[in-house]
Amino acid sequence: MSFDAQTIAYYQAAAPRYTASTAQDRHRHLDTFLDRLAPGAQVLELGCGVGLDAAHIVRRGFALDATDGTEAMVRKSNQRFGIGARMMRFDQLDAVEKYDAVWAHASLLHVPRAALPAILARIHAALKSGGLHFANYKLADECHPDEARDPSGRWTNLPTAAWLQERYAAAGFSLLDADRYTGKGSDGVRREWLALTLRKAD
Repeated sequence: MSFDAQTIAYYQAAAPRYTASTAQDRHRHLDTFLDRLAPGAQVLELGCGVGLDAAHIVRRGFALDATDGTEAMVRKSNQRFGIGARMMRFDQLDAVEKYDAVWAHASLLHVPRAALPAILARIHAALKSGGLHFANYKLADECHPDEARDPSGRWTNLPTAAWLQERYAAAGFSLLDADRYTGKGSDGVRREWLALTLRKAD
């Protein structure tokens, strides 16, 4: 299975709280990523949540296709920002060479490890030649070497940096930038994260 029903149920129930209490600004890597794109580029967002990043992408003048696998998040993001978000799970992505970029902030970390290569293949297929992809992941550590549920009950794949970069290379991506940093997720736990910016290899 390439998605976890309990994780989707969590976001369905938590959508009102996320709308009211999550950070009120775009993600720290978003502008740097968007600066790499041509004006008016077509961007797919996977896991738009309540729409904070999506709204900024639109303000920057890009053509956005915002998606989320949770109906409540889609509804809230559209109510709040009017971004035209639509329902789509990662495993439902079937576009071919449609997008200039795929933005996936704190979303692909919920894909079980065994299913991640198939999702990366879908992202690769959806990108135009030379297209860009961003994703960030919580990393494994000595206390949490295996994928597991976080304190909120969400499935988290917790890869190592090496494993993750190997999966992306196997899927046909070349690495442009890797930023390892410490951050606190919505579950309140501070962990090491890895943010990857990649290009679809020719």
